[in-house]
Amino acid sequence: MAMVIEGEERITAPVDVVWRALNDPDVLKECIPGCETLEKKSDTELEATVTLKIGPIKAKFAGFVELQNLNPPYSYTISGEGKGGIAGFAKGGADVSLKEDGPDTTILTYTAKADVGGKIAQLGGRLIESTSKKLASQFFADFNAHVSGASASEEATA
Repeated sequence: MAMVIEGEERITAPVDVVWRALNDPDVLKECIPGCETLEKKSDTELEATVTLKIGPIKAKFAGFVELQNLNPPYSYTISGEGKGGIAGFAKGGADVSLKEDGPDTTILTYTAKADVGGKIAQLGGRLIESTSKKLASQFFADFNAHVSGASASEEATA
């Protein structure tokens, strides 16, 4: 079952600060819902363990994340795939782009595609889609709060 999720975040931080955060495993781990581990394997490859609850099914996914189409500091594609044992699998990706809106503000836009299979896919399209949208918006909202907050505290100490 495949779906597309789009969104936009206005982040109070310069483009280069946002870009660095998008490539920082510690920041990503903190912002990915249910993320337990996130290890950098190379500059573009990460390994992750994420536990998610979708409706009545709670599953632990082990998988990898890859950064592709890097165009620093303006855009990249983040894609990943996770296997959740008998619960099934989830794979997807997002095209993320950054645009300056003045010196201290960045507009982050994303188009995410997700695909699930196995037991999870039997839960029904509406539940999976609403959960996926919630997880995507939660990630980008947490990311926004983290980067805006970090940027504000850097300015305060400067």
